[in-house]
Amino acid sequence: MSDFNPRDYLNAACDIARDAGRRILDVYERGFSVEQKEDRSPLTAADRAAHEIICARLETLTPGIPVLSEESAKVDYEKRAGWQRFWLVDPLDGTREFINRNGEFTVNIALIENHRPVLGVVYVPVTGLTYFAAAGQGAFKQKGECAVQPIKARRFAGGKPIVVASRSHAGPETEVFLKNLGAHDVVSMGSALKLCLVAEGTADVYPRLGPTMEWDTAAAQCVVEAAGGRVTDLHRQPLAYNKSSLLNPSFLVIGAGDYDWYRHLPTL
Repeated sequence: MSDFNPRDYLNAACDIARDAGRRILDVYERGFSVEQKEDRSPLTAADRAAHEIICARLETLTPGIPVLSEESAKVDYEKRAGWQRFWLVDPLDGTREFINRNGEFTVNIALIENHRPVLGVVYVPVTGLTYFAAAGQGAFKQKGECAVQPIKARRFAGGKPIVVASRSHAGPETEVFLKNLGAHDVVSMGSALKLCLVAEGTADVYPRLGPTMEWDTAAAQCVVEAAGGRVTDLHRQPLAYNKSSLLNPSFLVIGAGDYDWYRHLPTL
């Protein structure tokens, strides 16, 4: 695989995400029951259906590349540690949004290489919107069959910033960050869409000062970085993947430019 290029798999990954989205909508439209996983997070038939189709299709597309999905994440680190390249999948990101029927849930497919996301697809089943990127190739979005549009993170030049915040997860640290910003506007959003709003230049910053998992962020991080933005921990280092713990640290998603968002963080 010395000539391996993630770009070669981007169209196929988009197709897989869209097919999984159709499976999700089948469940969404007919009604469903909700179970709880061991960590008390919700689980539906849509999560399972999307997981099954994505894993099967990726294994066919790239037989030699492992697939790690939220719904099959119990892979010992001793085994994962040897993975230099693998698919990282959240079949249904925003299950709470799915249950609440607000449409703000996504299918996330990322390809990780040497701890960094080098391909990312974020698909929104309800709207038919796809965000996608491969390292070094730029970032794009496409709605349904409409023309593909390049996207760019914007530079914050002062004034009132637009902050994107979690609809389901907020906490005191985020409130302190917002207070420290001064005058600002907030856009509330669910799932990986929060990162994509920064990638497309709709928002300036997204503070996530609480727990997430690697599969929640990998695909959208690739899109943000390819669009000229950054996804970093609170020490300004890019989020890394395939750690011994799959839990992410707190992080900021920021647009282009050199504005110092970190100075508004709560005192560590």
